[in-house]
Amino acid sequence: MDLNKLTPITNKPSGKALGPLVVFLCLYLVTSIIVNDFYKVPITVAFLVASIYAVATTKGLSLNERIMQFSSGAANKNIMLMIWIFIMAGAFAQSAKSMGAIDATVNLALHILPDNLLLAGVFLASCFISLSIGTSVGTIVALVPVAVGIASKTGIEVPFMTALVIGGAFFGDNLSFISDTTIAATRTQGCVMRDKFRANSLIAVPAALLVFIYYVICGTDITTSHEVAAIEWGKVIPYLIVLGTAILGLHVMLVLLLGILSTGITGIIYGSFDFFGWFNAMGTGIIGMGELIIITLTAGGMLELIRFNGGVDYILHTLTQRVNGKRGGEFCIAALVSLANICTANNTIAIITVGPLASKIAEEFHIDKRKSASILDIFSCVIQGTIPYGAQMLIAAELSGLSPLNIIGYLYYPAVLGIFAILSIVFRYPRKYS
Repeated sequence: MDLNKLTPITNKPSGKALGPLVVFLCLYLVTSIIVNDFYKVPITVAFLVASIYAVATTKGLSLNERIMQFSSGAANKNIMLMIWIFIMAGAFAQSAKSMGAIDATVNLALHILPDNLLLAGVFLASCFISLSIGTSVGTIVALVPVAVGIASKTGIEVPFMTALVIGGAFFGDNLSFISDTTIAATRTQGCVMRDKFRANSLIAVPAALLVFIYYVICGTDITTSHEVAAIEWGKVIPYLIVLGTAILGLHVMLVLLLGILSTGITGIIYGSFDFFGWFNAMGTGIIGMGELIIITLTAGGMLELIRFNGGVDYILHTLTQRVNGKRGGEFCIAALVSLANICTANNTIAIITVGPLASKIAEEFHIDKRKSASILDIFSCVIQGTIPYGAQMLIAAELSGLSPLNIIGYLYYPAVLGIFAILSIVFRYPRKYS
């Protein structure tokens, strides 16, 4: 086997390279819609079939080399980081559930927030936390179990509550100064984070405000369907530690480790479980993440073969040939990062992939770099927040026991943000940066 072939070098741009993605979407999304059952085709099987197709259609490599190339994509450092986070998140979520931390936190939220402000309150909390910690994954891990608990006690649909948290999580992921997407967008465009934040916030904040008002209106008829139990303050401590350390800016892995330790100590003190019961809870949570890990690995390998076969380059070349005028340039940047995100399932990688090309387009058509950075970040977050195989959607679905397709229809904030971003290009808003 020639290991030199297993490099970032790609084949010539080819639209056929996008075939595995089409196979996956047809098998999983289209089939589910046709039969009106989102659980009919397991997402793991859809990715497996698409991955086999990707390996079979890859040219220029032997079968063994194709499999190695596929494996190199699955073993990408970003993929592996997500898997470690999934493992830690599974251990924390299950141990927190076993010792009563989730129920205690739900009861606290129901005591603090009036029934009619539950929806708006959870959305606002998700926005604030994600803005503080700069990661949508950390926010989803912390809040989705609480949101699901609130849904069970209020009669709210679980997909609705889960989507509400995801939307708020992407608000902060899009705007936070410490978000990977913000850093990638500003570095590739050569602008200051502060200026990108100002341009971005003029689009994102009105979108979030509109969705917030909608949640306030929707929440007027909500009433708690179960009697709210007394708050066990000690059992709330693990969640307070997780949220507090996350807001302080600690790495999500360290945040989850502290959360796991605090659930163990608190659970043993309260008698919720003994030492071995704690270990058993963590083991159950880790095993429960098995499907999510398999999906992440197969998606990473499949998308690597799409890149290797020239699928991403095909998108870049096709779109840039049709750029015309400033608006056209901005729409081209939006389309580039959106399609790159669909092909990589990672908004940060998508920005890094098309960022240099977006910068050249901005220079050629005199687009303000603050606006181009804002477009890159916004559209990458919009797509990442809606694709059923994105890490955020997958972990939210796992924690809530849903199919990703059940959640997509309730993702109001990403949809509204995308509409606002398109209108900002059409009407040259904000004027200062257009």
